[in-house]
Amino acid sequence: MHLIFIDADACPVKEETYKVAIRYSMRVEIVANAFMRVPGNALFQLVVKPGFGTADDHIAEHCGPGDLVITSDIPLAARCIEKKALVLNPKGNQLTEDDIGEALAMRNLMEELRQSQVVGGGPAPMTPKDRSRFLSTLDQLINSLKRNHPIT
Repeated sequence: MHLIFIDADACPVKEETYKVAIRYSMRVEIVANAFMRVPGNALFQLVVKPGFGTADDHIAEHCGPGDLVITSDIPLAARCIEKKALVLNPKGNQLTEDDIGEALAMRNLMEELRQSQVVGGGPAPMTPKDRSRFLSTLDQLINSLKRNHPIT
């Protein structure tokens, strides 16, 4: 079964994902640390996992081939890729086995630089171009899942 997992606590593209999921009749598991409002649709299920790292653990434990995970969390992305799930970040970039090592290294470097106050801030804000790229890549990945992992 195809399932979209959303690492939902800070995800800026939940609404976009809901619309696409409805178009493709795909189930979505919205995983968060606290209760949040989710559209009233049988395709959508909110899973609340309070505590540090518990939402990530739930996603990593339950995803697999034929699933799509939407997250900006690089360590979670690595865990999901290891389980053969497709991973898409909110800015529309797919993370794969080929580039996850570099993404992890860059994340660790930036964290060190922020802690030593060499650099500050976080990721750049979402732009309309990012949202457009996200929607386009999400559509492509869902079609790829349906072709490569048919429901039997």
